[in-house]
Amino acid sequence: MNKAKLLRIVVVLVVLAAAVTLGYRYMQKQEAPERVLHLFGNVDIRQIQLAFHDTGRIQRILVEEGQRVQPGELVAELDPVRYEAAVAQAKALASAQREVVARLLAGSRPEEIAEARARVRAAEAVLREAEVTHRRAKLLAQPQYVSQQQLDNTEASLGTAKANLDREQQALTLAIKGPRQEDIDAARAQLKAYEAALEKAKEELADTKLYAPDQAVVQDRILEPGSMVSPQTPVFTLALDNPIWVRAYVSETDLGKIAPGMWAEVKTDSFPGKTYRAWIGFISPTAEFTPKQVETTELRSKLVYRLRVYVCNPQNELRMGMPADVLIPLNQLAPPDAKNAGDPCREN
Repeated sequence: MNKAKLLRIVVVLVVLAAAVTLGYRYMQKQEAPERVLHLFGNVDIRQIQLAFHDTGRIQRILVEEGQRVQPGELVAELDPVRYEAAVAQAKALASAQREVVARLLAGSRPEEIAEARARVRAAEAVLREAEVTHRRAKLLAQPQYVSQQQLDNTEASLGTAKANLDREQQALTLAIKGPRQEDIDAARAQLKAYEAALEKAKEELADTKLYAPDQAVVQDRILEPGSMVSPQTPVFTLALDNPIWVRAYVSETDLGKIAPGMWAEVKTDSFPGKTYRAWIGFISPTAEFTPKQVETTELRSKLVYRLRVYVCNPQNELRMGMPADVLIPLNQLAPPDAKNAGDPCREN
């Protein structure tokens, strides 16, 4: 066998071996399922328009733009003078009505009952005197020793004495029985109304202080001390940046591979090689055309589903609008409930 023929045989064998290797790798690639779903999107940061619950004039603002605030941190105050006066007034009304209820529940004092009995005895004495005077006037009127006018006057005095005695006897009965249950119930209801007004006044006074609702960054300081505000007037814009989310889009063919709660990773061009812990929080139930900011030539006419991927941002490195890559491992056996798994941004 000459050298040329041997060389041709070697070349053919090499080409066949390469073809077999390439074919095997191609078939393996076709048969092997995709392990990671790669999506593209942009960072969105949630914002809060923070305003007071009541109207008033801003007295103090305690934070600046760019400052990080913690949940429950005081950020601004209204002038509290008129709200403090309203609380003082409501306290006084409630205190006075509380004494009214206590007096009704205690009933009549022994001294009041004794005084009522004394008035009854006095009325009885007046009645006896009126009866005697009237009888004497009747006897003297027959022989006309007294005029008819005098007789009529004694009769009227007798009637007045009887009515007065009846009134004093009724007063004694009421003093012994004490207040009516209906009066006690009405006084208690009035006390509850005053106490509710006091709680409302206290709440309005507390609302003169404005607190941060969550960990955030002051994005905009809209108003300054001295400004008049109302519940419709924002004082700050706060950016909730931990966790933030990435707005991405998934095609219909890949929709069945993912589910809310699945863990993911996010990468950006600003920090090459760095990954951020993330999880799928929301998948839109309706399809839409691919947005222009992620549109490519092959996707221009395709329908996609909007995806919200929450991302941990402990170093505040991610900014709103930043392009991001979302990598979702598809080998998760069951979607973990990342949202309720304690603090999802805490590293294990």
